[in-house]
Amino acid sequence: MATERHDPATGRTTTGHEWNGIEELETPIPRVVIFFLTVTTLFAIGYWILMPAWPLGVTYTKGLLGIDQRAVVTKQVEDAAAARAAWTGRIAEASLEDIAADPALMAHVRETGRTLFIDNCAVCHGTRGTGGPGFPNLAAKARLWGGDPETIAETIRIGINSTNEETRVSQMMAFGRDGVLDDKQIRAVAAYVRSLSNLPMDENDKARIAAGQEVFAANCVACHGEDARGSTDAGAPDLTDAAWIYGSDAQSVFTTIYSGRQGHMPHWEGRLPPVDIKLLALYVGTLGEKAP
Repeated sequence: MATERHDPATGRTTTGHEWNGIEELETPIPRVVIFFLTVTTLFAIGYWILMPAWPLGVTYTKGLLGIDQRAVVTKQVEDAAAARAAWTGRIAEASLEDIAADPALMAHVRETGRTLFIDNCAVCHGTRGTGGPGFPNLAAKARLWGGDPETIAETIRIGINSTNEETRVSQMMAFGRDGVLDDKQIRAVAAYVRSLSNLPMDENDKARIAAGQEVFAANCVACHGEDARGSTDAGAPDLTDAAWIYGSDAQSVFTTIYSGRQGHMPHWEGRLPPVDIKLLALYVGTLGEKAP
């Protein structure tokens, strides 16, 4: 009959297995492990009996409780659609002015409009609407075509330089590339334009301002106006504010005047339903405002 061996260090019995002078201790499975294995096994069996669990070809076991997650989700979607229809119907029928004056509807605009904006507009304008190089900062309230909700909705609907037949059209000509102005004149008018926003400049640029004002009067006022505050009829930007789509440093302004600019915004008519365009227009109007 085999005699139990005990580990001299711990006093515990060994399994009798030995490798390279090392003997394996007899270590039983902890009771807590047995407990949790038992609990999870009983839970699994109970779940298989009560809930849908096993696939059976084109069907599955339904379980004693008869719970159908697909039916639950379908019902939740139907309820959500019904709840949404209650206020989207009001938005579809009401004017933009009336919606903007209704705090309850504007709460929906801020919530749903943000989702629409992130899904469709954030790739160019950023999630907060602050734009980036070549894309307008919508939170700065510097609207090329006007900032009232109706105008914003129309811009979203038909786009700018888009393929829509009614698209807004805006382009700044390439004064340098097309030979209208030479480099000296472009540097002068760039210095003048930058001075309108009180941007820092070196002494050379400061000396060019007077000459630049003359170049501006002869070539730029038709679109930007004598006061350089732009025109919403032509989509010409206000050159006196702090909003610069393509950059306000001397080189960026020079490049803009030399090579011209023609931005593009796709039209959303046919891609988004009219109620979503209204929601987006109203939401864009709230960008840059503090949350109520």
